[in-house]
Amino acid sequence: MMLFQPTKLADAYVIDLQKHEDERGFFARSWCRNEFVEQGLDPNLVQCNISFNKKAGTMRGMHFQMEPHAETKLVRCTSGAIYDVIVDVRPESSTFLQWIGITLSAENRTMLYVPKGFAHGFQTLVDNTEVFYQMSEFYAPGYAAGFRWDDPLFAIPWPQPVTVISTKDEAYPNCTAESFGMVETPKGSGQ
Repeated sequence: MMLFQPTKLADAYVIDLQKHEDERGFFARSWCRNEFVEQGLDPNLVQCNISFNKKAGTMRGMHFQMEPHAETKLVRCTSGAIYDVIVDVRPESSTFLQWIGITLSAENRTMLYVPKGFAHGFQTLVDNTEVFYQMSEFYAPGYAAGFRWDDPLFAIPWPQPVTVISTKDEAYPNCTAESFGMVETPKGSGQ
Protein backbone atom coordinates (compact mmCIF):
# COMPACT_ATOMS: atom_id res chain seq x y z
CA MET A 1 0.00 0.00 0.00
CA MET A 2 0.92 3.62 -0.50
CA LEU A 3 0.06 6.38 1.97
CA PHE A 4 -1.95 9.22 0.36
CA GLN A 5 -1.98 12.59 2.14
CA PRO A 6 -4.13 15.40 0.71
CA THR A 7 -2.44 18.78 0.40
CA LYS A 8 -4.07 22.19 0.87
CA LEU A 9 -4.52 22.29 -2.93
CA ALA A 10 -7.63 20.63 -4.31
CA ASP A 11 -6.89 17.20 -5.82
CA ALA A 12 -3.11 17.26 -5.15
CA TYR A 13 -1.53 14.60 -2.92
CA VAL A 14 1.73 13.79 -1.19
CA ILE A 15 2.32 10.04 -1.42
CA ASP A 16 4.64 8.10 0.85
CA LEU A 17 5.72 4.49 0.73
CA GLN A 18 4.49 1.96 3.24
CA LYS A 19 7.69 0.04 3.83
CA HIS A 20 7.87 -3.65 4.72
CA GLU A 21 11.27 -3.89 6.37
CA ASP A 22 13.49 -6.80 7.33
CA GLU A 23 17.21 -7.56 7.65
CA ARG A 24 17.67 -7.13 3.88
CA GLY A 25 16.21 -3.61 3.76
CA PHE A 26 12.64 -2.93 2.70
CA PHE A 27 10.05 -3.59 0.01
CA ALA A 28 7.39 -1.04 -0.94
CA ARG A 29 4.88 -0.46 -3.68
CA SER A 30 5.54 2.80 -5.56
CA TRP A 31 2.58 2.73 -7.96
CA CYS A 32 -0.64 0.73 -8.20
CA ARG A 33 -3.49 1.41 -10.62
CA ASN A 34 -6.05 -0.05 -8.18
CA GLU A 35 -4.92 2.16 -5.31
CA PHE A 36 -5.07 5.26 -7.52
CA VAL A 37 -8.61 4.35 -8.61
CA GLU A 38 -9.64 3.77 -4.96
CA GLN A 39 -8.34 7.27 -4.10
CA GLY A 40 -10.23 8.81 -7.05
CA LEU A 41 -6.96 9.72 -8.80
CA ASP A 42 -6.12 9.44 -12.48
CA PRO A 43 -4.56 5.98 -13.00
CA ASN A 44 -3.66 6.55 -16.66
CA LEU A 45 0.05 6.04 -17.37
CA VAL A 46 1.37 6.52 -20.91
CA GLN A 47 4.90 7.87 -20.52
CA CYS A 48 7.74 8.01 -17.98
CA ASN A 49 10.51 10.61 -18.09
CA ILE A 50 13.81 11.20 -16.30
CA SER A 51 15.34 14.62 -15.73
CA PHE A 52 19.02 14.55 -14.76
CA ASN A 53 20.46 17.79 -13.41
CA LYS A 54 24.20 18.29 -12.97
CA LYS A 55 24.25 21.32 -10.67
CA ALA A 56 22.56 22.39 -7.45
CA GLY A 57 20.36 25.43 -8.04
CA THR A 58 19.14 24.20 -11.44
CA MET A 59 15.64 25.52 -12.15
CA ARG A 60 13.03 23.78 -14.30
CA GLY A 61 9.60 25.36 -14.63
CA MET A 62 6.98 26.46 -14.35
CA HIS A 63 5.39 24.09 -16.90
CA PHE A 64 1.96 22.71 -17.78
CA GLN A 65 0.07 21.37 -20.80
CA MET A 66 -3.20 22.92 -21.91
CA GLU A 67 -6.38 21.01 -22.77
CA PRO A 68 -7.06 18.73 -24.51
CA HIS A 69 -3.58 17.45 -23.58
CA ALA A 70 -3.50 18.47 -19.91
CA GLU A 71 -1.54 15.88 -17.95
CA THR A 72 -1.38 14.35 -14.52
CA LYS A 73 2.13 13.75 -13.16
CA LEU A 74 3.52 11.60 -10.40
CA VAL A 75 6.90 13.08 -9.47
CA ARG A 76 9.65 11.56 -7.34
CA CYS A 77 13.35 12.22 -6.84
CA THR A 78 15.49 9.11 -7.41
CA SER A 79 18.89 10.69 -6.74
CA GLY A 80 19.71 13.87 -4.84
CA ALA A 81 16.99 16.31 -3.74
CA ILE A 82 14.65 18.95 -5.14
CA TYR A 83 12.33 21.67 -3.91
CA ASP A 84 9.20 20.81 -5.90
CA VAL A 85 6.46 23.39 -6.48
CA ILE A 86 2.97 23.07 -7.95
CA VAL A 87 0.50 25.87 -8.71
CA ASP A 88 -3.22 25.32 -9.30
CA VAL A 89 -3.99 27.07 -12.62
CA ARG A 90 -7.61 25.86 -12.95
CA PRO A 91 -9.83 28.98 -12.92
CA GLU A 92 -12.81 26.97 -11.62
CA SER A 93 -10.85 25.52 -8.67
CA SER A 94 -11.32 26.59 -5.05
CA THR A 95 -7.51 26.77 -4.79
CA PHE A 96 -6.91 28.64 -8.07
CA LEU A 97 -3.46 30.31 -8.16
CA GLN A 98 -2.43 28.86 -4.80
CA TRP A 99 0.79 26.90 -4.57
CA ILE A 100 2.71 24.51 -2.37
CA GLY A 101 6.36 23.54 -2.18
CA ILE A 102 7.78 20.29 -0.83
CA THR A 103 11.21 18.69 -0.64
CA LEU A 104 11.44 15.43 -2.57
CA SER A 105 14.61 13.40 -2.19
CA ALA A 106 16.09 9.99 -2.80
CA GLU A 107 16.29 9.69 0.97
CA ASN A 108 12.65 10.50 1.85
CA ARG A 109 11.23 8.72 -1.25
CA THR A 110 8.17 10.98 -1.08
CA MET A 111 6.14 11.46 -4.26
CA LEU A 112 3.93 14.34 -5.39
CA TYR A 113 0.73 13.71 -7.35
CA VAL A 114 0.19 16.69 -9.67
CA PRO A 115 -3.33 16.81 -11.15
CA LYS A 116 -4.29 18.07 -14.60
CA GLY A 117 -4.47 21.85 -14.60
CA PHE A 118 -1.46 22.41 -12.36
CA ALA A 119 1.83 24.08 -13.25
CA HIS A 120 4.93 22.27 -12.01
CA GLY A 121 8.53 23.25 -11.45
CA PHE A 122 11.47 22.41 -9.26
CA GLN A 123 14.90 23.54 -8.14
CA THR A 124 17.70 21.08 -7.42
CA LEU A 125 19.15 21.25 -3.93
CA VAL A 126 22.31 19.21 -4.61
CA ASP A 127 24.48 18.28 -7.59
CA ASN A 128 23.66 15.21 -9.70
CA THR A 129 19.94 15.12 -8.99
CA GLU A 130 17.59 12.88 -10.94
CA VAL A 131 13.81 13.26 -11.09
CA PHE A 132 11.44 10.55 -12.34
CA TYR A 133 8.02 11.50 -13.76
CA GLN A 134 5.07 9.26 -14.60
CA MET A 135 2.72 11.00 -17.06
CA SER A 136 -0.94 10.46 -17.95
CA GLU A 137 -0.62 12.07 -21.40
CA PHE A 138 1.97 12.18 -24.13
CA TYR A 139 4.00 15.36 -24.56
CA ALA A 140 2.20 17.69 -26.99
CA PRO A 141 4.58 20.56 -27.88
CA GLY A 142 1.81 22.75 -29.32
CA TYR A 143 -0.01 22.65 -25.98
CA ALA A 144 2.99 23.22 -23.71
CA ALA A 145 2.76 26.41 -21.65
CA GLY A 146 4.36 28.00 -18.64
CA PHE A 147 5.20 31.08 -16.66
CA ARG A 148 8.28 32.46 -14.96
CA TRP A 149 9.68 30.71 -11.92
CA ASP A 150 10.07 34.12 -10.24
CA ASP A 151 6.61 35.47 -11.13
CA PRO A 152 5.74 38.14 -8.52
CA LEU A 153 2.11 36.94 -8.45
CA PHE A 154 3.31 33.88 -6.54
CA ALA A 155 6.55 35.18 -4.96
CA ILE A 156 7.79 31.62 -4.43
CA PRO A 157 10.82 31.69 -2.09
CA TRP A 158 13.11 29.27 -3.92
CA PRO A 159 15.71 27.93 -1.48
CA GLN A 160 18.84 28.68 -3.54
CA PRO A 161 20.02 31.16 -6.14
CA VAL A 162 19.30 29.92 -9.66
CA THR A 163 22.52 28.58 -11.18
CA VAL A 164 21.21 26.97 -14.38
CA ILE A 165 17.97 27.58 -16.31
CA SER A 166 17.02 26.92 -19.91
CA THR A 167 16.55 29.77 -22.37
CA LYS A 168 12.95 28.59 -22.84
CA ASP A 169 12.14 28.71 -19.11
CA GLU A 170 13.87 32.08 -18.72
CA ALA A 171 11.75 33.49 -21.57
CA TYR A 172 8.36 32.55 -20.10
CA PRO A 173 6.20 35.59 -19.26
CA ASN A 174 4.69 36.44 -15.90
CA CYS A 175 1.04 35.51 -15.40
CA THR A 176 -1.62 37.96 -16.52
CA ALA A 177 -5.41 37.90 -16.60
CA GLU A 178 -5.18 36.54 -20.13
CA SER A 179 -2.98 33.64 -19.02
CA PHE A 180 -6.03 31.74 -17.79
CA GLY A 181 -8.83 33.45 -19.73
CA MET A 182 -9.74 35.82 -16.90
CA VAL A 183 -10.74 39.47 -16.91
CA GLU A 184 -8.71 40.42 -13.82
CA THR A 185 -5.66 38.74 -12.37
CA PRO A 186 -6.53 37.53 -8.86
CA LYS A 187 -3.93 37.38 -6.11
CA GLY A 188 -2.58 33.92 -5.38
CA SER A 189 -1.34 32.73 -2.03
CA GLY A 190 1.67 30.66 -1.14
CA GLN A 191 2.27 27.67 1.00
